[in-house]
Amino acid sequence: MSINIVEKIDDLVKINNVLVSVSDKKNLETFIPQLVEINPEITIFSTGGTFARLKEILGEKSKCLIQVSDYTGQPETQGGLVKTLDFKIYLGILTETYNESHKADLARTKSVPIDMVVVNLYPFKETISKQGVTVEDARGNIDIGGPCMIRASAKNYLRVASVVDSKDYAAIINELKEKNNTISLKSRFELAKKAFAHTAVYDRTIADFLSGKTFEEMSKCYKM
Repeated sequence: MSINIVEKIDDLVKINNVLVSVSDKKNLETFIPQLVEINPEITIFSTGGTFARLKEILGEKSKCLIQVSDYTGQPETQGGLVKTLDFKIYLGILTETYNESHKADLARTKSVPIDMVVVNLYPFKETISKQGVTVEDARGNIDIGGPCMIRASAKNYLRVASVVDSKDYAAIINELKEKNNTISLKSRFELAKKAFAHTAVYDRTIADFLSGKTFEEMSKCYKM
């Protein structure tokens, strides 16, 4: 397997396409309208409960909002188990600005480059903190799509801002205002560090929980 080595990138990247899928919806009511105000032509892709919340927040300005399932052409599975695990999503996140084959793939699939990914994860830690929680309760709160999007966007800090913490919203907005709707490589790199730390803690919490359970505790959750 050959590794793709990138040599040419941009310091400043315009934020035109944003993917938002969050469990913790805190501060979206200020962050999202500000993104739209800075760039009235922005497109925001979203899923499930986040889409519903953003539509409520944006009201008449929600024409910029698109369901991920409408974009990919693939409906969410029953219960929302699979929403964002789609080629068009990951092509959009991982594509590189100066890669001609990536440009061709975008054109072929009618995809767009995604410039910012705003994702936080299912509340696994909060779930296992509850009294009487079962292994199955915990298993159901293991996020799959979220960590994948975070890792993909953080890997491609060359072009994408990976946002996992609502405390960063204000600083991002300030930078976009100051730099004509662009975010710097320095900021993208710092956000990537935070994103990988976020998924590392999440996976460690899952691993520690499962390691602390016996086969008997797990198997009694199910009929066999």
